[in-house]
Amino acid sequence: MAKKIGVIPGDGIGPEVIGEGIKVLKAAEDVVDGFKMDLEKFNYGSDRYLEEGELIPEEGFERLSENDAVYLGALGDPRVSTGVLEQGILLNLRFYFDQYINLRPVKLYPNIPCPLAGKGPEDIDFYVVRENTEDFYVALGGRTKGKTSEQLEITRSIYEAKFDLDIEADSDEIAYQIGLISRKGAERAIRFAFELAERKGRERVTSVDKANVLSHIYGLWREIFENVAEEYPDIETEFSFVDAVTMWFVKSPEWYQTVVTPNMFGDIITDLGAMIQGGLGLAPGGNINPDGVSMFEPIHGSAPKHAGENRANPLATILAGQMMLSQLDEREAADRIEQAVIDVLKEGEVRTYDIGGDSTTSAMGDAVARKIREG
Repeated sequence: MAKKIGVIPGDGIGPEVIGEGIKVLKAAEDVVDGFKMDLEKFNYGSDRYLEEGELIPEEGFERLSENDAVYLGALGDPRVSTGVLEQGILLNLRFYFDQYINLRPVKLYPNIPCPLAGKGPEDIDFYVVRENTEDFYVALGGRTKGKTSEQLEITRSIYEAKFDLDIEADSDEIAYQIGLISRKGAERAIRFAFELAERKGRERVTSVDKANVLSHIYGLWREIFENVAEEYPDIETEFSFVDAVTMWFVKSPEWYQTVVTPNMFGDIITDLGAMIQGGLGLAPGGNINPDGVSMFEPIHGSAPKHAGENRANPLATILAGQMMLSQLDEREAADRIEQAVIDVLKEGEVRTYDIGGDSTTSAMGDAVARKIREG
């Protein structure tokens, strides 16, 4: 049975890189027995929003839910206020499909320059498992200035008492954001990390938080981590504060095997991870519901200033497609794609500008597709 894949090209360079990703997927379809796809395109992004004032209609969510997975290019457009597309499309899709895991492999491929002196592919190969639906991304918060509701007046009085400040209602303003972690949400993300470690033969799981300052929310995270870890006695565990882990990612990336973290810290440290693996153009990510519809994308943005130039690196998108096939249990097709990427990078004849060459987006896609067909 064909795998049904909903494709959202998105904004900026999104349509260009997703086009190369589809080219590579179709090459795998041509050579792998039993692997078939049924692709459906969804034009959700800035153009639709600016023309129709609509992000994703309810009917769009329903149609996407009929797919086995979603393949996303990129979102973001300077013509649209920051956060509108990201929250209205990306975050809404994550919440609608309960994609509670954001999985980001941090892997340095051969013949890719690493900014860390003396580090090679044997040193940088780990996974970051990011809880994807809670923490400071639940949109609980507000601002108060001038005349306020009773609830916000209480917030103001607590703030004044805590910091011994006299806040003038007409001149000072307070903004607050509340992070939320549930036992269920944390446990399922942490368990996913341990299961991933077992499946991939990894011997250590590192939990990242900031429990020394945000002791309530991340104290619960630590408690749950310890409880889940008891079920995996053969896996070594450790805690790391988020500020410390950013230091050690740079100093000793070879130490890390599987990292699990609440939402916000995962968002931050995986960009650092992308840099030590050679840049955003090589970094894929998956928004995963193990029992539902998952969505795969490059972790880079839409880079609107480069849209239409045919110069963006499509490898992050191609590797996101490889992750998608792996999640859909199309292992042979997924392995062929990753091996083709490795072979192209080893040869070094086709390289986009971000990895020291001048090849086009389409030339890179062609090279990977050709390697797949060559076997």
